[in-house]
Amino acid sequence: MAIFRLNHAVLYVRDVAASVAFYRDVLGFGYTETGDVIPGAAFLRAPGSTNDHDLGLFQIGSAAAPSGAGRTTVGLYHLAWEVDTLGDLEDLAGKLSGAGALVGASDHGTTKSLYGKDPDGLEFEIVWIIPADLLTDADRNKNGIARLDLPAELAKYGAEARSGVGISR
Repeated sequence: MAIFRLNHAVLYVRDVAASVAFYRDVLGFGYTETGDVIPGAAFLRAPGSTNDHDLGLFQIGSAAAPSGAGRTTVGLYHLAWEVDTLGDLEDLAGKLSGAGALVGASDHGTTKSLYGKDPDGLEFEIVWIIPADLLTDADRNKNGIARLDLPAELAKYGAEARSGVGISR
């Protein structure tokens, strides 16, 4: 039996209410009733998800030090969530920017990505994948990472372009 998808992620946060507000108001996650079961915890579901929850948040308090992952300790770099349309990516770029949480935007060839940080500085990625029938050789053979030109991508594919699957094979 092989693993075929990520069911949920769990994060330790300083202030669970602030984190819930961020993931709800900026990224559109919904709060689930299971969040009332454990004091200091919240469970959120991504829009359209069939999971019990996609994100668990556990409060550890304001004295918690920043994550040293990737700088002074090993640890998770980021989670990546996929959006359905290129227009969704544009919408989230505005929401992340408005919240002061947008820290980068990259063109990986077959994927177009935004990078953000939550209230605790934990990084995440929002990705739109070029559908297989729209991929060009230039997309497939892109070397390295370039700056994302979202207006150009919207002009090329349109806001309603649905995300591909996996690496769009």
